[in-house]
Amino acid sequence: MDNLPILSIMLAVPALAAVACLFLSANGARWLALAATLVDFALGVVLWANFDIGGPQWQFVERADAVFGPFGWSLGIDGFALMLIMLSVFLMPICIGASWESVTTRVSEYMAAFLFTEVLMIGTFAAQDLFLFYVFFEGGLIPMFLIIGIWGGVNRVYASYKFFLYTLLGSLLMLIAMLYMVQYAGTSDIPTLLNHDFPREAQTWLWLAFFASFAVKMPMWPVHTWLPDAHVQAPTAGSVILAGVLLKLGGYGFLRFSVPMFPEASASLTWLILALSAVAVIYTSLVALVQSDMKKLIAYSSVAHMAIVTIGLFAFNQQGIEGAMIVMLSHGLVSGALFLCVGIIYDRLHTREISRYGGLAINMPRYALFFLLFTMASIGLPGTSGFVGEFLSLAGTYQVSTLATFLCTTGIILGAGYMLYLYRRIAFGDLVHDDVRVMPDLSAREVALLAPIAAAVLWMGVYPESFIAPMRGDAKTLVARVARAQPTGDSQPTPGHAPTAASAHAEGH
Repeated sequence: MDNLPILSIMLAVPALAAVACLFLSANGARWLALAATLVDFALGVVLWANFDIGGPQWQFVERADAVFGPFGWSLGIDGFALMLIMLSVFLMPICIGASWESVTTRVSEYMAAFLFTEVLMIGTFAAQDLFLFYVFFEGGLIPMFLIIGIWGGVNRVYASYKFFLYTLLGSLLMLIAMLYMVQYAGTSDIPTLLNHDFPREAQTWLWLAFFASFAVKMPMWPVHTWLPDAHVQAPTAGSVILAGVLLKLGGYGFLRFSVPMFPEASASLTWLILALSAVAVIYTSLVALVQSDMKKLIAYSSVAHMAIVTIGLFAFNQQGIEGAMIVMLSHGLVSGALFLCVGIIYDRLHTREISRYGGLAINMPRYALFFLLFTMASIGLPGTSGFVGEFLSLAGTYQVSTLATFLCTTGIILGAGYMLYLYRRIAFGDLVHDDVRVMPDLSAREVALLAPIAAAVLWMGVYPESFIAPMRGDAKTLVARVARAQPTGDSQPTPGHAPTAASAHAEGH
């Protein structure tokens, strides 16, 4: 295992399959894409099984220096990257399966675009060179732009251009910041840069440049408006991968770059993150309550959930960081599953209007059961993946700011409101519409798509340790790195308890 370049193989398999798909018939492309994504999933399982928990921070490292000028081929993962790569390779075969019958035009190109997306996602999480990261990070825009723009809904061209331009503009600032960092530190090696101290006055500008890119990718309020448009127009599998993995690139960026590389700037600007996140949670939850389109409702709920991630990441403590990662994994599974559920009934009735449905529990009981499980996981019911992450993330934030925690917790209550309201209108009531009455229940293929996600959601809710364990050492390393720059919060120590590091720091100021 030690000498096998497993990360390069995981990038090569979908890349070669994507090229081959372009020369195959529609059915051949489907089967090849499914086979390639399943091989990558199997490699991901091997990666997880051989990951040494408590071992060195960077594992499976591959280096080929100066491949092209200053660019080096440098891959390696830690616990954070491992979990996000697993999320990517787990969702990818499900996306291919979800497109099996619904995508009928230019199937070969469609499958190739998805396989290229997989290459770029795994590359982003595994890259250990700053410029290599940038190429993968930005490259992910291109296949997604095509997926929305070619196979999307009626306004697909508008939605795809909005998605592309929003995310590209922020990233240009990040590229300028990266050029400065490499020139200042004399290296583009990410593990080296993680321990490099940049001057205090430069940190703020660098932090803001990275923030411009990651905030759009997350997406944070108020630069979130591309997301509902992109989701509504994207094909079902496009929405699954957009919500499941591409939104996590922003969270991964904060975790990998903003917090450890610019700790002082992160601490002094924590108030900005907490304020934007609190607004996002409350505002987008209220907007979700009044949506008439199912996809738009779930898209707005994604913005609220990703705000729980950002408050956890900037809590500067172990609970917050682990919680933020678990929310990212959980949201990737749950929102992906909810978009699949919407796609399943959209394929039957060709409308996403909530008012057109009702009483589905009567003639689609299996569907109603799966949809109920994912609705509960989205709300954060104990025993599902949603609960663990939200609880940890808010517990971590509570040590920094009680006010931000209070405001963000209201979003969880509102989240229960809009998700249960959605479920009631779709699954319960009388079967008034004749066309809804004849809709068949889940086929074997659809059960095969939803069952693995349901199992993962319950596994993460009942035994989260298997997901937290690989990341624990990295969270500790990160907390130790930023310990010198604790944000000044408004949290007070509980009477009779020793103050936490954050509150002691706040009192010292």
